[in-house]
Amino acid sequence: MSETPLELSLVVPMYEEQDNAWPLFQAIDQALRDLPSWEVIFVDDGSEDATLDRLIELAKTDSHVRVIALQTNCGQTPAMVAGIENARGNTIITMDGDLQNDPADIPSFLREIEAGHDMVVGYRVARQDKFVSRKLPSWIANRLIGWVTNVPIKDNGCSLKAYRRTVIQNIPLYSELHRFIPAMASLAGSKVKEIPVRHHARIHGESKYGISRTLKVLLDLVVVRTLLTTLGRPIKLFAFLAIPPMLLSASFFAAGVYHALATGDTSIYFGVGVLWFVFAGFSLGMGILAELYYAHIDYRESQLASLTKVYHG
Repeated sequence: MSETPLELSLVVPMYEEQDNAWPLFQAIDQALRDLPSWEVIFVDDGSEDATLDRLIELAKTDSHVRVIALQTNCGQTPAMVAGIENARGNTIITMDGDLQNDPADIPSFLREIEAGHDMVVGYRVARQDKFVSRKLPSWIANRLIGWVTNVPIKDNGCSLKAYRRTVIQNIPLYSELHRFIPAMASLAGSKVKEIPVRHHARIHGESKYGISRTLKVLLDLVVVRTLLTTLGRPIKLFAFLAIPPMLLSASFFAAGVYHALATGDTSIYFGVGVLWFVFAGFSLGMGILAELYYAHIDYRESQLASLTKVYHG
């Protein structure tokens, strides 16, 4: 496999999309056939249907296709990470594999990258989804994410995004953090542009995501806010939180000493001081654990790599 950089790598996570594999590639090929050099990386996220078999057939028949197979269902973000890590393109574009994103929009993203933007984010117009289970939660989540991160993106849930490889390959991603990529990129001062994209109703298969994902998004939002406010050093936040209980502990110990000197008896002040001291120590301990966890994201990604098999023509 040549390591020569390509103009574009298209990363497409696939989970039980056997009926969408071939028509999706046809649409991609139609949209990119005039591009000098490109590849499409399909990432099978542990599908139990015939998705992987059909993707491998595509890889055998067209040299533009590469397939990464995760041995178990890891989720959309880890699937994206697996594709991004193996991408050779100077520009990396991600999109869903359910034919709801339109490959015909890809040239618009490439033009914006060429214009000097580091990241181009699509937002779905005339979205073809159910209102209660998809549109309403998405509307609420987008505004909440914008308020918490101070990065007001219209449609964080749209997977159709373009990145300079030097930007996206340096952003740590896990859990459901793919929807927070613009906020994470803001740490490095990346130039972000939003453009409208088409959205189609699903024809084959069923949606794998619903309102149950809301809790995960909220928890990840806390993580992202912590990263944004501590610049990747969680221990700063926990150390700050430990200051008030540490001061209270010192105050109660001082009161206990004063009471003991004045009366000759011990008092409850010492016990309360110990409790506050333990709380401060617990906060610092959590900070150290968070710091270690953040520092070992690369290790988790290497574990993901051990679950992958790569197929190419």
